[in-house]
Amino acid sequence: MMESSCRYIEYAQTGMFSKLITDYLSGNQHVNAFVRHLPDAQGVKKAIEDRQKFPTNRKLLQDVFLETYPTPTSAQKKNMALLSGENTFTICTAHQPNIFSGYLYFIYKTAHTIALAQKLKADFPACDFVPVFYIGSEDNDLDELSKFKINGKPYRWETDQTGAVGRMKVDKGVTALLHAVESELAHMPHASDLMAILRKAYAEGNDMAEASFHLLNQLFGEEGLLVLQPDKSDLKQQIKNIMRDDLLSQTAEKVVTVTSHQLDETYKLQVNPRPVNLFYLRDGIRNRIDKRGNQYSVDGTIIRFSEEEILRELDEYPERFSPNVILRGIYQETILPNIIFVGGGSEVAYWMQLKGLFEHYHVPYPVLVLRNSFMIMDAHQEHKMKELGIGDAALFMEETALANQMVQQWSDYDLSLEKEEKESKQLFDALRKRAGEVDKTLVQHVFALETFHMKKLESLEKKMLKAERNKQSVQLQRIWKLKAELFPNNSLQERSENFMPYYSRYGQDFIQTVLKHSLALVQRFGVIVLNS
Repeated sequence: MMESSCRYIEYAQTGMFSKLITDYLSGNQHVNAFVRHLPDAQGVKKAIEDRQKFPTNRKLLQDVFLETYPTPTSAQKKNMALLSGENTFTICTAHQPNIFSGYLYFIYKTAHTIALAQKLKADFPACDFVPVFYIGSEDNDLDELSKFKINGKPYRWETDQTGAVGRMKVDKGVTALLHAVESELAHMPHASDLMAILRKAYAEGNDMAEASFHLLNQLFGEEGLLVLQPDKSDLKQQIKNIMRDDLLSQTAEKVVTVTSHQLDETYKLQVNPRPVNLFYLRDGIRNRIDKRGNQYSVDGTIIRFSEEEILRELDEYPERFSPNVILRGIYQETILPNIIFVGGGSEVAYWMQLKGLFEHYHVPYPVLVLRNSFMIMDAHQEHKMKELGIGDAALFMEETALANQMVQQWSDYDLSLEKEEKESKQLFDALRKRAGEVDKTLVQHVFALETFHMKKLESLEKKMLKAERNKQSVQLQRIWKLKAELFPNNSLQERSENFMPYYSRYGQDFIQTVLKHSLALVQRFGVIVLNS
């Protein structure tokens, strides 16, 4: 495996994550009220105890995986066998079937899930832990799932297919993208390996859920990752009563609204419940179900049901009903013996809105773990950082603040007037006292003089910093160039770039490197340096 190292900083130091997330990671008591278990060893222990009291259809789960994996790796075969044991639990992450994985965080959350499963075994030797990737194949947001970037260049899958993206087929638009990717990366040493993976995953006849399954399997199959495709009738049978209750009583909307109002007092909400939190999934559509009185309609279609008809449809064809974001977590946690959900910041945030819903339906609520985040740099970029004297946390600073910090570090002069400001404050304190003794009405005059004087000092300091920034413009330009490389489109790499350029350069070593540096329950932002 190629040489690499990783340094870690606190998420709060990056300024890239919401207040809710940084509060959660710091143990804020207000946020903790919206989760059941904290993301630590004690929280995992309690989650295991909760899960042991809840019945899971392990035989059905095994059958689904056996059907999905005709030729599993030895690690996958072992994990499938372990699922029959009452002391085996899953560590789960989830994502939609973005074409070619979408963005880097798709890889990071998968690696984190695997690392957690492996590392928890040491802490809980009496238990076994299986990493599971839950494909959100029923998502219909094609605009979001059809895009990716390579080296900052945007690509989009053009197709006229509709409905659930996971059910869409590989078509000429996908084939065109395969050719475009190959042309873009052909000069890289492992481009042929990457293209072999992509062509197998996105082979003609595969749907997008199958494609994501094959991609994940080729990248992480040797690590024992099991990919669950939940768009199955037998699995949906297990939450039929919850879906029936949603159709008849709108329970989820009532319960989640209460929690959301409590959370909304301090933080921004991620999702909003609807009266009916189900989509109708059939024949190229995945449209929401609306209810008026005892009549049900499928938005954007002529499909209509009476109450009796829609309940009969649910009984006979549960696969035609698709949970939205409000009910998806309940579905996941019902069919899996799960104890931890690994998600991004927005996912962790909306799961907090769902705690009351889990309690209402008596489904165990998992430990919420923020997925790992990384910045990746090469040895040349790290060398530039050392030459410039810039630290990891400083890279995330606002531009003016960073420029001022660096020029003060580089300058031969003391550009701070903090000492003079302190001395001035002492002088004006003394002047106020003396003036007040003569005439109390002069005190306000001294305050005005102080305000004027301090503003002039502040202005002078800014002018000194600006003058020094001009002198150091060449050095500063080197920093801005470095930041542009590490923050494409002023964003984290993981939210902008795809894994393919890294894989085409480093091959499977890239995946192994991410796995190697993936933390388990420790929540910190990683800076990976690739030394080859």
